[in-house]
Amino acid sequence: MYNYFRGAYYLGEMTWRSRWHRKRLAEYQRRRTKEIVKYAYENVPYYHRKMKELGVHPSEIAELDDLSKLPILRRKEAVENSFQMISPEFDPAALRAVTTSGSTGFPMSTYLSRSEDEFRKAKHLRANMAIGQKPRDRWVVVVAPHHFSEVTRLQRLLGVYAAIPLSVFHEAPRQILALHQLRPQVLDGYSSSLLLLAQELEKNPSESIKPRVLIGGAELIDNASREFIERSFDAQFYDQYASVEFERLAWQCREKTDYHIDSDSVIMEFVDKDGQEVSPGESGEIVCTSLFNFAMPLIRYATGDIGTPAGDAYCPCGRTLPLMKMIEGRKDSMLTLPNRRVLSPLAFGWAMEFFNFYNYIRQYRVIQKRVDYLKIFIKKREGIVTENEIQIALQEHLGRMLGFEKSEVTVQVEFVEEIPLEKSGKLRKVISELPTI
Repeated sequence: MYNYFRGAYYLGEMTWRSRWHRKRLAEYQRRRTKEIVKYAYENVPYYHRKMKELGVHPSEIAELDDLSKLPILRRKEAVENSFQMISPEFDPAALRAVTTSGSTGFPMSTYLSRSEDEFRKAKHLRANMAIGQKPRDRWVVVVAPHHFSEVTRLQRLLGVYAAIPLSVFHEAPRQILALHQLRPQVLDGYSSSLLLLAQELEKNPSESIKPRVLIGGAELIDNASREFIERSFDAQFYDQYASVEFERLAWQCREKTDYHIDSDSVIMEFVDKDGQEVSPGESGEIVCTSLFNFAMPLIRYATGDIGTPAGDAYCPCGRTLPLMKMIEGRKDSMLTLPNRRVLSPLAFGWAMEFFNFYNYIRQYRVIQKRVDYLKIFIKKREGIVTENEIQIALQEHLGRMLGFEKSEVTVQVEFVEEIPLEKSGKLRKVISELPTI
């Protein structure tokens, strides 16, 4: 049974910590890191074996920088050793398993105790409260059906932070009809789902859905799409970054500048291809260490996402949590050009925004099959521009914007009626099929 008092306590503690002096927060991180590493060594078979092999003792992890003495844990290895990563102090049958969609080819389950699950839910609410969500707001979440059971019966009865699920797999007109009936004050969901809803509203200008707050996440969103969503719903859009393994990781407040990192629950590193910490303003792979999960500790776990740390910057909102500038995408969403230049999904999205006929494109997806081959699927809007005109112009535009010759990269354009969602319900725009590390 969900312990509401414990959840409320976690939420209060986290809200308080978000305004701690950074020296105090760093000391808290250091202490929690030592605890989790020591616990993992003494109780978790995988980490005990791994640290023994490396000749590293928990006593050597005295400062945050000492985490670099431990190897980066990648999903494939975590999946292969998943049951060796669960502490014997916990009964696996009593743990809650949360599972990734498996889009990387390695679906992974993270196991949580009841208190750890309550902690994650409280962490989620802290980010939402920071942008003005109230306890009794009508909160509609466009999400995959397997999340429908996450709201407890008591929450529904009292109507307190009771998310109302709406299937991401329903067609947009059906979702719009449901939203008219539900009249959400907070509309939450995958960023692409909100974009599809905004496009449906555009087709029917007489329709009107006016939430007070829009919350997007799970996918990258470019500025043009963000602004279009805000115009369609006449509400502010706030982006959040999360992963199944850690829940909420970073989020925008009302200032909508950088992203507040949940540094009181996770150590977030940004590393280069050699595993070294990058400088503020440089892009690096995001590697996380959970400070709250003891049932299945995750230490230096590579999320597969690319982000940019903001260094010592502070947010004008007054919260002192460290900041990251942006999430640039997943490693398997990075395009590699013939000159070995690596392009993030955001950068590709910006290139698309400058395309003369961009307004005639309703949706697109680019798949890189080889370094010299891009296939772009396009769902076209109605208009006077022909498919042939778009295809010829897009090939020339991308070569000019991205700096490659026509002879170096084949750009194949295919026009489709629909671009399907993934099994998770997400609508990825950029997919690389090139091997990743």
